[in-house]
Amino acid sequence: MTKPLKQIHLAAHFPGVNNTTVWSDPEAGSHIEFSSFAHFARTAERAKFDFLFLAEGLRLREQGGQIYDLDVVGRPDTFTVLAALAAVTDRLGLTGTINSTFNEPYEVARQFASLDHLSGGRSAWNVVTSWDAFTGENFRRGGFLPQHERYSRAREFLGTANELFDSWRGDEIVADPDTGTFLADAKAGAFVHQGQHFDIHGRFDVPRSPQGRPVIFQAGDSEEGREFAAADADAIFSRHATLEEGRDFYRDVKRRLAKYGRGPDELLILPAATFVLGDTDADAEERAREVRRQQVSGATALKHLEFVWNRDLSSYDPEGPLPDVDPDVSEEHIARGRAQVRMYRDPLATAREWRERAAANNWSIRDLVIHTGNRQTFVGTPASVARTINDFVQADASDGFILVPHITPGGLDEFADTVVPILQEQGVFRADYEGTTLRDHLGLAHPDAGSADRREAS
Repeated sequence: MTKPLKQIHLAAHFPGVNNTTVWSDPEAGSHIEFSSFAHFARTAERAKFDFLFLAEGLRLREQGGQIYDLDVVGRPDTFTVLAALAAVTDRLGLTGTINSTFNEPYEVARQFASLDHLSGGRSAWNVVTSWDAFTGENFRRGGFLPQHERYSRAREFLGTANELFDSWRGDEIVADPDTGTFLADAKAGAFVHQGQHFDIHGRFDVPRSPQGRPVIFQAGDSEEGREFAAADADAIFSRHATLEEGRDFYRDVKRRLAKYGRGPDELLILPAATFVLGDTDADAEERAREVRRQQVSGATALKHLEFVWNRDLSSYDPEGPLPDVDPDVSEEHIARGRAQVRMYRDPLATAREWRERAAANNWSIRDLVIHTGNRQTFVGTPASVARTINDFVQADASDGFILVPHITPGGLDEFADTVVPILQEQGVFRADYEGTTLRDHLGLAHPDAGSADRREAS
């Protein structure tokens, strides 16, 4: 019997500040003006994408004691932007990254429940932890939490938020037959939580929202992250770009669901993906090479190398060879507030590997950074990109992709106009929205009050 084709999930990541955006392109616009967010969201909705995704940064990154140059545009508040986007879109899901290390469950639950009401059931929460005391300096709690405590707090944080969402069953508000006024059941919103990280009780003041709870996303490739996603998330981001790596990750995470009483369709695997399109595959490859060189200027290449070397390399020629000096492995790091610092846990081994690759390929510093850090996921004609995306999904290497264009805000337009129609013609992507909530788009059930408790017990 022929296996039915899986439906592809597509989403759009508004990139914010990063090394992906080609700032020098004349089409590159603001990352803080609302018109950029609105254009991006409307394009995603026109293409019938599941959702728009916003990352979060709680402190501007620093390098060598100065604000990192790609952060100078700032980072608008996530909830403010998503609430504004709810007013200019009708169906597109609205996903925000909100930190569980420095926030409080009541505040975050109230904000997401409010957003779900304002948007008609389109909110989603990417639950993340913060790993450094540098970010914590912006907060009263401050400080650093070891990795196991970060995930312990995150799980209790999410569980506590779910208790607040579920404190309204949905049928507590009734009309008084004599006066016509609306009354709430005495138990509506009442909650008590006592745990390792939170000891709170009171009354939640936002009635049950259209989705019951926001869709929960999780980003993390560690053992703790995979378990957290299997237990509590509706979707997990993946950074595995090749077919084989994607299939391995997909199998590993999906097999963990059974122990939490969940089926394989209750958690979606959605890697981030970049793309470059062209009239021919050769044209697309040429455009991709140019994009990579635009993404990595000489100054950017030196800054990236400093992540590993932990030294000021401004005196080096980015078009010249890699430094002979070894990385500084002291605890004090030249870059602060940057996730890349954790990517190279053995800087001496990384430096050796990079020197060998550079020597073998006659690469300069800039060439090396381009080849190690900025590879587009999908490069080709709209037809070949559509085919590759479908191949990944049908081979269970992912359930879809979160697209990150290299131009903001118009970089999604070409994909929406050329690739999406091909996927629709093939019958693997929707021609129109069939539901109104994000859970409808993702094929996820609307939870009833108490389902999180039953899952935990299972």
